[in-house]
Amino acid sequence: MSEPHVVAKGGGARLDAVRWPVHTERLALRPAEAADAEATWRFRQLDEVTRWLTGRSASLDEHRLTFMDPDRLSKTLVVELDGEVIADLMLEIKDGFSQRDVAEGALGVEAELGWVFDPAHTGHGYATEAVRELLRLSFEELGLRRVIANCFAENEASWRLMERVGMRRETHTIREALHRSGEWLDGMGYAILADEWQAAARR
Repeated sequence: MSEPHVVAKGGGARLDAVRWPVHTERLALRPAEAADAEATWRFRQLDEVTRWLTGRSASLDEHRLTFMDPDRLSKTLVVELDGEVIADLMLEIKDGFSQRDVAEGALGVEAELGWVFDPAHTGHGYATEAVRELLRLSFEELGLRRVIANCFAENEASWRLMERVGMRRETHTIREALHRSGEWLDGMGYAILADEWQAAARR
């Protein structure tokens, strides 16, 4: 049974309210630490991974500086398989859009998810298992109302994952984002609401 979600002063859930680590059938999720920089660099330096990342580092030292940024670290989790870090995840709690006179009710009620998995561990369902747990945490532990995720449209593996975990496509933007290849690429945006998640869980 989940603990009641904790609301921060002024509204909004706190990621540090969760009892970490959180375990799934095969994986452990926990907040990232500065010491995880080297483990995540192992897969974040790969061309097949950096192709879809918003930013990339040229060296371990540069990656370590970015990874250890307090704002970034505060919303980063890592996924462990038998003690080995095989992914890092983002769970960024955000305010919902609202009119000004009801803005307080929209504080910290949504989250954006992101993920980077080690290609050496793909094909075993670990990404699906970890992201499903992110959704469960978002709705059951943190009490959020809506969760979103975005990717390049050409990153099929990512949006297929969003669909596997029950998210629905809300946007398909046309040539929206400039890729480092020099091309303007389409984007995909997915979302799921708390009541949609609960209905799916009941089924």
